[in-house]
Formats: sequence, C-alpha cells, structure tokens
Amino acid sequence: MIRRILPGVVAGATAAALMAWGRDRRRIGGLTWRRVNHAGRPVTLWEGPAYAIGAAAGAAAGGSPAAALASLGSAAFGALDDHAGDSDSKGLRGHLGALAHGEVTTGAVKILGIGASGLLAAAAADRAAGRGLGAHTVVGGATIAAAANLGNLLDLRPGRTLKVALLTGAPLLGGAGATASASAMGAAVGTVVPDLRGESMLGDTGANAAGAVIGLAAVERLETRGRLICLILLTGLTVTSEKVSFTRVIESTPVLRELDRWGRPR
Repeated sequence: MIRRILPGVVAGATAAALMAWGRDRRRIGGLTWRRVNHAGRPVTLWEGPAYAIGAAAGAAAGGSPAAALASLGSAAFGALDDHAGDSDSKGLRGHLGALAHGEVTTGAVKILGIGASGLLAAAAADRAAGRGLGAHTVVGGATIAAAANLGNLLDLRPGRTLKVALLTGAPLLGGAGATASASAMGAAVGTVVPDLRGESMLGDTGANAAGAVIGLAAVERLETRGRLICLILLTGLTVTSEKVSFTRVIESTPVLRELDRWGRPR
C-alpha cells in the first residue's frame, strides 16, 4: 500500500513546496515568471516547473525513471516556448508549415524535442517491462508526445489541464502505469489550488509535463494496438483543435461547463 501511494505523496508535497517557495518571486534562475492570463490578471508561471519537478520526484520515489524523463523532458522544451517562444506561427500546422519552408520556430523545436523525449521515455518503459524495443516503442513515444501536446492545448482556463490529469489518471492507478499516474495526480493536487484561483498557470512547461506523464502511464498499460488507437485519438483531437475551439465546446455543454468551472471563484 505504501509503495502505491508514495509517488503521489512525494509528488504532491514537492510540487506544493516548490509552489510556495517560488509563487511570489518575479525572477528565478535568471528568467521572468510573471505573465498575464486570459482574464488580464497577473499570474506566475512558476507552477509549471513546480508541477514537472514534483511529478519527476514522485516518479523517482516510485522507481520509474521513464516517468521522470517524460516529465522533465517535455517540461524543458515547454519552458523554451514559454520564455523564448515566437508568435508568428501558431498551432501544430503553423509550426510544421514554417519548418517545411526552412524556418525553425521555437514551437517546431518544442515539437521535435518533446517527440524525442517521448521516444526515450517509451524506450525506458519498454526496457523496464522486458518488452524490448520495436515499432511499439515508436508508437508509444508518439503517443506520449501527442498527450503532452494535448495537455498544452487544454491549458486555456484555470485548473482545466489539472482536472483532466486527475480524471484520466485515476483509471490508470492499478497495475502498470500506476507510478506515472500517481505522480501526475499528486503533482496536480499540489498545484491545483492557486491554479483554480487564477493566481498561477502551468504554461507550456507544466501542461506539457502533465500530458506526457499521463501519456506514459497509458503507454505502460497498452500493447501496440492499444497504443496505436490512443495515438489516433490524440492526433484526431489535435487536428480538430486547429478548427474547433475546445473552450467553445466545453462552454456549450452543460456537464463539461460545470466541471470546467468547478473550484474557480464565482
């Protein structure tokens, strides 16, 4: 029992402690962490590193280097976009289109970097499970990267990505993937209160990490066919987001709207 809950406890405690330490600091590590959110309010982006490091700490406590790699790798490339990102190209299509024309945007670097870290995390998970490496590993890496990207696409309102991490992580708490899901959920619990209050936000750093760790948990549970189905679904949602606003869909669906607003100040 202790081994099952330890990753979540460590992740939550680490994320909360880091959040408390850095939330009022304007500059950390030579970088500015203050931003303005969708409502025009000043917030801190420090939640992103707090989440990613917390999830990685939980993964380490649970003996899952793959989950730690998924969290920190995706967070590092998310931080690049948070602090050095350009706004000339938007979305997956925009960044890949720019890359096809010889223009390397920070978004393109992030896409490629998260893809690489996802592949390494999938390889580490498959080796640890004794599966060996193969096409299933490549599909797994792509699934982790797609999940990281979707986590970022959802991070448009307070608490949304963290709620999705909690809801999707819960079914993965048993068996393979348990450490990764517990770490993702624990870090979410440790950062969700200031996020819901609109005092902090995950940014690309934390949202990519949340999606990647949940994606890894799913990959650890699935064989090749399941991974492929998951990848197709995630890719479909990503492509759909280029034309359809997730926020508009949520706001027009009563159940989703109430869940999305739950916990925020009225």
